[in-house]
Amino acid sequence: MTDLRPDFPVPHHVALIMDGNGRWAKRGGMIRLRGHEMGVESVRDVVTAASEWGIEHLTLYAFSVENWARPKLEVAGLMRFLKSFLRKELPLMLEHGIALRGLGQLDDLPSDVLAVLRETELATAGGKRMTLRLALSYGGRQEIMKSVRDLAEQVQAGTLQPSAIDDQALMGHMFDPSMPDPDLIIRTAGEIRLSNFLLWQASYAEFYFTEVLWPDFRRAHFLQALREYDGRVRRFGAVLKDDPAARPPTS
Repeated sequence: MTDLRPDFPVPHHVALIMDGNGRWAKRGGMIRLRGHEMGVESVRDVVTAASEWGIEHLTLYAFSVENWARPKLEVAGLMRFLKSFLRKELPLMLEHGIALRGLGQLDDLPSDVLAVLRETELATAGGKRMTLRLALSYGGRQEIMKSVRDLAEQVQAGTLQPSAIDDQALMGHMFDPSMPDPDLIIRTAGEIRLSNFLLWQASYAEFYFTEVLWPDFRRAHFLQALREYDGRVRRFGAVLKDDPAARPPTS
């Protein structure tokens, strides 16, 4: 399947909610960590495909702020997989011109994991082909609250007028102000919800939901999602010229 390529324009920014690792493991009579381990294979395939296909930004929902409530052994295993992934995939990221960035409340991460993340960010900073963001200890509500608090502190200090607060001011205090809004958000494993992911940035994103569990998700499934996205018309609340849906019915 490595020769699969889109023959249509790809979105600028794709975000992925990687769901179904635990169900995949349970279906095979394995422990949940085995599902997470196999999910890393899907990450590798999708990241490589995205960089080859010209997607400039890819954001993966790797660990939510709510995930800290999972059993301690599972959380420890996820952190171990994350640390291993960053080290093992560094050559691939350098080869494909991928710049890695963490997104979220990164100080919540164990110190050794955070250190490897920062090392990888620094090593890949020169990547120009694609920016890969790993959402770690991430929560959309928490991100918005952080931005609101930052702006409130500026207003309290007298350095910002409330009337000056707009979309750009709020975005300027998000976890990564340079991140463009996603064009397409993909969620695997049949769930149809955002789960506190990119709540502000997803305002005009297109959504694609698939029953495929994340450890089974490969570039062929990724390509199918992009193909469906290509067939949609993005209006952003307006009526586009020559939009067939806007034409009056013929008698």
